[in-house]
Amino acid sequence: MAACSRGFANFKLGRFEVSVSSSPLRSADGIVLRNRKKRKDRVATSRISCCCSESAVPIGRSAGPCNSVEKVEEKRHHRVRIQANAALPFASPPPYFASKQDKFNPRCTPRNSGPQSRDTPPKRDTGIANEKDWGISLLNENVNETGTSEDGCTWYREGGEDLGENGYRCRWTRMGGRSHDGSSEWKETWWEKSDWSGYKELGVEKSGRNAEGDSWWETWKEVLYQDEWSNLARIERSAQKQAKSGTENAGWYEKWWEKYDAKGWTEKGAHKYGRLNEQSWWEKWGEHYDGGGSVLKWTDKWAETELGTKWGDKWEEKFFAGIGSRQGETWHVSPSDERWSRTWGEEHFGNGKVHKYGKSTTGESWDIVVDEETYYEAEPHYGWADVVGDSSQLLSIQPRERPPGVFPNLDFRSSPPSPNNDDPPGTLPPA
Repeated sequence: MAACSRGFANFKLGRFEVSVSSSPLRSADGIVLRNRKKRKDRVATSRISCCCSESAVPIGRSAGPCNSVEKVEEKRHHRVRIQANAALPFASPPPYFASKQDKFNPRCTPRNSGPQSRDTPPKRDTGIANEKDWGISLLNENVNETGTSEDGCTWYREGGEDLGENGYRCRWTRMGGRSHDGSSEWKETWWEKSDWSGYKELGVEKSGRNAEGDSWWETWKEVLYQDEWSNLARIERSAQKQAKSGTENAGWYEKWWEKYDAKGWTEKGAHKYGRLNEQSWWEKWGEHYDGGGSVLKWTDKWAETELGTKWGDKWEEKFFAGIGSRQGETWHVSPSDERWSRTWGEEHFGNGKVHKYGKSTTGESWDIVVDEETYYEAEPHYGWADVVGDSSQLLSIQPRERPPGVFPNLDFRSSPPSPNNDDPPGTLPPA
């Protein structure tokens, strides 16, 4: 974070990997296209990942006013039945992104007189952490303190309570620190909000910067409220993370969201973007469960280099009661604008018969009906009961006492802002 926080060793983005084909396709960029098959009713898992070397500590972790066990991204399943017959050409040399070691001083230790940052740079692809992993602890009284440690680091800590209409209350704590020369700093804010309508919110924002110009920002929030149309309780969780290198043209950004209601309706998704010198990559995915057995899942991911090479993979599946469809496309464009693509599809009739079809720009095609068991996930592996069990701190927020005869003034023209519509400060621009 900063000289006043625990350092982060290497700002290092690793190899970019896209699962798109059943035979491994490796580019000179160091980018691998392959289809990883998973023996679970013959379902293949498609995912995109950026890996860091074991010696590197990836950038970033963080949360606005009024901390994390990694959560592995949920796997989205689909099937790719036809194997690729030819390797695809790639032009540029393997990427190498290994900036020099960031030299951080130990975090400020003001002899128990001030706060110490528990923040470290966030990690990529870790999803939304549970509240217990954030260690949100609000001060019980108004505080406004500042100080300087023995090594010259300055720190501050403040907290308070804001009140508003309809029983609105926001309790908050803010703290931070800065190195003696101002080259590095850290900041974090914790808050909880409530009002008489039953709305409750718990959140964190963290940010930091080091002497070499590397910076990071992260926010996490979970909300409980009553849906104005269904009158059902809903819990929404979201996280946003970003990090930038101060020495190279590299960085990444993630936005995650999860929504749940008491009848099993669930929505999950993520948007991701990253850049590593001459390469850029994007990924979007979503899952929607209606609570009655209907499921929609989709993924779209693509990448490009400054030389003009582009490639990607996308798929979608829809199912209900064993009947549904899957379809997808894998594509590639060379620097000379030569294009290759393969499209595929499956129709599942619910009687053990599956219609499979597809074609590619190289002339291959297929259209067959086979006997095959249909597999899909009709319910999320993490649902309403799970999120309620992991939200004890959110549920325990105590609202202001309401005077007799006073009722909340509810505004049904608007609802709490959706987590996936939040925009972070300084979002990385597209390539």
